[in-house]
Amino acid sequence: MINAKNLIHSYEYAGSSKRSLNDVSIDISKGEFVAVLGHNGCGKSTLVKHFNALLELQEGELSVCEINARDEASIWRLRRKVGMVFQNPDNQFVSSIVKEDVAFGLENYQVPRSEIPGLVHNALKKVGMEDYETRSPHTLSGGQKQRIALSGILAIDPDVLVFDESTAMLDPEGRKEILSAIKSLHKEGKTIVMITHYIEEAVFADKVFLMHNGKMLASGTPQKILTNIDLLKETDLTPPTCVNLYYDLKAKGIVLPFCPLTNEELVEELCQL
Repeated sequence: MINAKNLIHSYEYAGSSKRSLNDVSIDISKGEFVAVLGHNGCGKSTLVKHFNALLELQEGELSVCEINARDEASIWRLRRKVGMVFQNPDNQFVSSIVKEDVAFGLENYQVPRSEIPGLVHNALKKVGMEDYETRSPHTLSGGQKQRIALSGILAIDPDVLVFDESTAMLDPEGRKEILSAIKSLHKEGKTIVMITHYIEEAVFADKVFLMHNGKMLASGTPQKILTNIDLLKETDLTPPTCVNLYYDLKAKGIVLPFCPLTNEELVEELCQL
C-alpha cells in the first residue's frame, strides 16, 4: 500500500538548510492501522505529507497504492487515493454551510452533480453528523468540526486516511469522538495512518513507528514499543500510566503476567492477584 525507502527531506531557512527526514523507510500494508509517534519536530508530519504529494520527493523512493510519487502525471490520482485530516479543522473549511463544504472535493473531481447530495449525506452519516448538513461549521464544537472535516475526505472515498495530529486541538470529549471514528473506519477496511504525540492513542494501532530527530528509531506492535520505557525515554515520550504502574509494581515484587497497555487491562490483571 505505502512503501517508502530512504527518504531524505530538507527545508530551507534563511539561506540555510535543515534536514527533517534523514534516511527514513516505512512499509504500510493495505487495511493496516499504524501510528507514527514522536515529539514535535521529529519529522512525522513531513513524512506523511509525502504520501499525497503535499511535499515533493527530494531523495529516496516512494510508492503509494502502486503509484510512483515521482510521476508528476499521477499526482492528482495519488491525492485521491490518500485523504488527509489536519490538526486545525478551521483551516480546512471552504464554505459556511456543512453540506457545501463536504461537497467541495467531489466538485473538484468533477463528480456528476446528481450524485453529490447522496455522497455528501452518506459521508456525514459515517461520522454521525448527518443532521448537521445545513449548519455552519463555525457553530460546532471542536470534535464536531473535525468530524465534518473528516466527512469531506470520506466523500471522495480514498484508500488511505492520514490523521496528522487531528486530536491535538480537541478537548477530551472531542478526542474521544475522533478516535472512535478512526477505529470504526479501520474496521470497515480503511488503511489508517495516525500521526500523534499522545502515546495513549497509539495503543489501538496494529503497528507503531517511533521517530526521533528525523529518523525512524523503531517499529513494532504497540506491546513491543509502548512497554519499552528505555526506548520511550530516548525520545522524551512518557509511557502510558498503566505501563509505569506495571514497572513500579514489579520493583516492589508484584509481577503481573504481562505489561498492560490500557487501564482496563491493568484492572483485570490486578483483580486476578
